[in-house]
Amino acid sequence: MSLSLRSTAFADGQRIPRAYTRDGDNTSPQLEWTGAPPKTRSFALVVEDPDAPGGTFRHWAAYDIPAGQHELQAGAGISQAGSTGPIRIAVNDFGESQYDGPQPPRGHGTHHYHFRLFALDVPQLDVPPSSNARDVAQVARNHAIEQTEIVGTFER
Repeated sequence: MSLSLRSTAFADGQRIPRAYTRDGDNTSPQLEWTGAPPKTRSFALVVEDPDAPGGTFRHWAAYDIPAGQHELQAGAGISQAGSTGPIRIAVNDFGESQYDGPQPPRGHGTHHYHFRLFALDVPQLDVPPSSNARDVAQVARNHAIEQTEIVGTFER
């Protein structure tokens, strides 16, 4: 079985509901995954918008997600308490250590938000606590055993 990712908030290729955008509640959507490779020691999740006017814009990077965890509940991008586990969150391109949802420029057309999950060969990424999402994404790619993604769309 290969690694797969899904969300109860939106289907792959479909519009992200307003509640998960900066125009709405700015809550991170629920995400769950199955099919982790046997040698997975942790996970990292990166949310990127390659359609941003200035190039790829990173909205969220969550990492050091324990290998035994297979879900991030809605709101995990803000609160690390409860069942989300001891995950770490990098600084996104808005300059915040949290999930910040879609907010493309008005009239810029449909943007595609890639929610990319990496199964990693290390229990923790060797990055400083103040790392940005771009750095986390690069280090995660270097340690990825397998990756998967779902893509949500949004237009203002």
